[in-house]
Amino acid sequence: MTVPHPRTRKPASAAPRRAAAKKAVAPKPYHHGALPEALLAAAEAVLVRDGLAGLGLRAIAREAGVSHTAPKHHFGDTTGLLSELAAVGFWRLRDAMLAAMAPLDPSDANGRRDAIGHAYVHFAHRNPALFGLMFRNEIIDWRRPALAEAAGAAIRVMALTISGKAAPPAISPLALSGTEVVRITAAWAHVHGLATLLIDQRLQGILKTTRAFDNSLALVDAVLRDTKPGLGPATPEATAVRRKK
Repeated sequence: MTVPHPRTRKPASAAPRRAAAKKAVAPKPYHHGALPEALLAAAEAVLVRDGLAGLGLRAIAREAGVSHTAPKHHFGDTTGLLSELAAVGFWRLRDAMLAAMAPLDPSDANGRRDAIGHAYVHFAHRNPALFGLMFRNEIIDWRRPALAEAAGAAIRVMALTISGKAAPPAISPLALSGTEVVRITAAWAHVHGLATLLIDQRLQGILKTTRAFDNSLALVDAVLRDTKPGLGPATPEATAVRRKK
């Protein structure tokens, strides 16, 4: 067998090398339209891993694997991005409350009230970092339409369920009496306070005084079951609202 002299060998085709080079380049993970969603997912990952202190546009861009200018291009600044992430949280909270009520008969007003209270607290327990962000006024901007809409949708579910009203068209503003507003505020304060105590781990001390509960969540569930400020049936004495003088 005759082996060609090195100078007489035909150069290897460049096509295979180009094909290999193309295979070596990883495909872009996002197309342009999906980049905002990818950045929000990256922001949530950073929030869960590093807390609020770790949230910055560069850190979020690194997590998403995109240029450090991409978050600013889509959201303007850190406040804009975190406000949009808070909006995601409020939509999830709304969906969690609706899902909790879905198996119940629409006429079961008390059961529906209990269901959204349980859903609210358990959402906070499952998503402590995101839940905390949703109420940090100093780092989110409530004037952003996406955040205002999402928070309004979650509050609308709570207000309609607690007041026992039929849902009006989505574009119609809520019309509540003073008594209804008192009940809704009491109920919201009740579940939000429990959620905050739970995720801030403020119940460890009182748990040491009893063997009745295995953990903080079991204690909070018992509180939700046995005490219902604003969630139980209204009584004229408990919900009377004084008229302004």
